[in-house]
Amino acid sequence: MSRSEHGVVAAGHPLTAQAGARVLREGGNAVDAALGAMLVSFVAEPLLTGLGAGGYMLVAGRGAQPALLDFFVAAPSDQRPEGDDGGGSRAQLRAIDVSFGDAAQVFHVGPASCGVYGAPAGVCEAARRWGSVPLEDLVAPAARLARDGVVLNHGQAYVARILADLLTSTPECAALWAPEGRILREGELLRDPELGDALTRLAKDGPRPFYRGDIASAVCEWLAARGGSLSGEDLADYEAIERRPVRIGYRGREILTNPPPSAGGTLLAYALLLLDRRPAPPRLEDVVDAMAAAQAERTPEFVEGLDQDGFLERFLSTRLGATTHISVMDAHGTACSATCSNGEGSGVVVPGTGMHLNNVMGEEDLNPLGFHRHPAGRRMPSMMAPSVVMRGKEVELALGSAGSNRIRSALLQTIVNVVDRGMQVGDAVAAPRVHFEDGVLFAEPGIDMRKLHGPYGCATEVVSFGELNLFFGGVQAVHRLGEELCGAGDPRRGGVAVQA
Repeated sequence: MSRSEHGVVAAGHPLTAQAGARVLREGGNAVDAALGAMLVSFVAEPLLTGLGAGGYMLVAGRGAQPALLDFFVAAPSDQRPEGDDGGGSRAQLRAIDVSFGDAAQVFHVGPASCGVYGAPAGVCEAARRWGSVPLEDLVAPAARLARDGVVLNHGQAYVARILADLLTSTPECAALWAPEGRILREGELLRDPELGDALTRLAKDGPRPFYRGDIASAVCEWLAARGGSLSGEDLADYEAIERRPVRIGYRGREILTNPPPSAGGTLLAYALLLLDRRPAPPRLEDVVDAMAAAQAERTPEFVEGLDQDGFLERFLSTRLGATTHISVMDAHGTACSATCSNGEGSGVVVPGTGMHLNNVMGEEDLNPLGFHRHPAGRRMPSMMAPSVVMRGKEVELALGSAGSNRIRSALLQTIVNVVDRGMQVGDAVAAPRVHFEDGVLFAEPGIDMRKLHGPYGCATEVVSFGELNLFFGGVQAVHRLGEELCGAGDPRRGGVAVQA
């Protein structure tokens, strides 16, 4: 845990957090720091994020109108459900099994998994709206790092190991990650000069080359030759969108989080509102009940309705009457909570562009109704939920998480630990977690499972992990205690907090 009166950055890699803290020390604001950190994360955490990814950024603080910038992945236009080739030549999704040790998950990769990326548009729009530091200055450290190379730490080497089948699925990806015929290991150097060139191009020319210029053309031509569906029109039509955050009351605070068409913030808000009806602090059974209730609401009607006007209000009123995250708080009381995801990556690395494209169209968690069924241009219903807890007019807690469907349960438990149980933010982030999904209760060591047996019956199966695991998310959080700022990175994903 890191403490500072001047500003704190919590992120999933030491280099990412250090880059953001350096921006704060040099006079940048919370958004500048988040962008500086995000750009370095494209290099230091390339299996979780990148220029071919998408995400969200929530900005709030003293005197600032809270805003959510949506730059998540959108559905491409020429999609066909699995098994329907439409008479043309379309690639099929390739399934790979990823083991977390005590649990496994299937991911789908390849050209058919690539959606319309949003990261270049998001970076530039955030810098235009809220930034005070020239984008060239923010990009330079990340570009230099990409060219010089990053030494893989334990966390990134572990992710590479469990994604080995993905990283060797194409010659271009294998050239980066297995240059000697095996996956790079901890302590070895990952270099990506083309990514450095692409970052420099972003700073110089803005998003246009990535959506309407030569980079966009290279991406579309490469995918088209391999059966992908992403088109030039899809990229040309893309833009980052400002949305009003979800705002709910909880224990005398106000929670701000990601609104529809994202799913995660809505389900997190629903679970918190359920807990707010019960005494504080909630029992473990209450927390799992809230998770189960939120999971049960993720019906086809819920998924289809997310893109409709007024869905959030109707939803709450009728019931209640592969990702990385960066959290920043600066000395002026402004918080920036940014989550960005490449899925696990598609395995498609486009030569000359520095871009490893996302596999969001192949993520089962984001396609509960089946693959390739979303209307063209629709933002995918992500679980990502960058969030802020307000106490009066002050930001008390800024947080977000990686972890696919586990994001909402990781954030729920962290908020409960800080707000209801009064835990220090480092302890709140590191505390053992549970996750409920499809009748299965997953639990880390340290959870008293006796409380969940006997009369507690929503889980038909319990999976107990032998140690803390990145399966349960990667929360990065910054907490204000009076005028003191405390940050914490999630040990499950090698997260750290660095003071400015």
